[in-house]
Amino acid sequence: MKNGFFRGHGLGNDYLVLDPKELSFKLTPSRIAALCDRNWGLGSDGILAPAPSTKADFGLRIFNPDGSEAEKSGNGLRIFARYLHATGKTKKKHFTVETKGGLVTIDLHVDRHGDASAVTVAMGRATFSPGALPCTLPVKELIEQPIDAAGRSFTFTGVSVGNPHCVVFKPAGESWSKQDLLTLGPKLEHHPLFPKRTNVQLAVPTGPKELTILIWERGAGETQASGSSSCAAASAAVRLHLVTSPVAVKMPGGTLTIDVAPDFSLTMKGPVAEVARGTVSPSFVRSLK
Repeated sequence: MKNGFFRGHGLGNDYLVLDPKELSFKLTPSRIAALCDRNWGLGSDGILAPAPSTKADFGLRIFNPDGSEAEKSGNGLRIFARYLHATGKTKKKHFTVETKGGLVTIDLHVDRHGDASAVTVAMGRATFSPGALPCTLPVKELIEQPIDAAGRSFTFTGVSVGNPHCVVFKPAGESWSKQDLLTLGPKLEHHPLFPKRTNVQLAVPTGPKELTILIWERGAGETQASGSSSCAAASAAVRLHLVTSPVAVKMPGGTLTIDVAPDFSLTMKGPVAEVARGTVSPSFVRSLK
């Protein structure tokens, strides 16, 4: 279907799937931003674009709503997996996907209606190395390092799960507010320590195997849920001995379960939903700059 789209969400974190081979226009940063605009476009937290791969069964490029490209997205991968199954691109329930943040393994959980309503993703291995984010601090690992933002001082743990994350914890019993997120999120995303910007999680351990997080995504801002953010926060909390695996990561949009192996390999399981399929109108295509 020419200029067709598939819309799905994982716990309220929504993406559009647009296949470049089926579009009459190229996905440039300005066009991606226009498509993702919630008032003037289709509205989305990002765009998933199937891509060729010589290393995996499928390839995927992931774009933020500001037009920049992301290395990896846990919710995006679950939506992409559902898209592949729902549109007949694959009949497999186990396959691999290559992203810019590395190769991942997908397992579909098909319900009684024949829908892949839950997906498990082997997300790769977390690392706390500054070079992986990157971060300019001259330390071996980014464990509880000092950082100043919005006139306040914190410690953060930096994690790469194929894309960069800055996790800031409060002690159990305390909480972060939405205003904290809106104030600190953009300051930390664009902090000079992170030359390629970073995703941000404000986290609190709420049980021996449980975390609550608020999420500020690089290039997207506040989001209801994030698979890679859940993986980063869970791995940081395990590393700091705040929780043990498997970790239930609670977000405004819902909960994901993250298994953190002893070598910090990460497995994420969570729900995914299809919302709509349709076509971008010819007049909207003509308006794209």
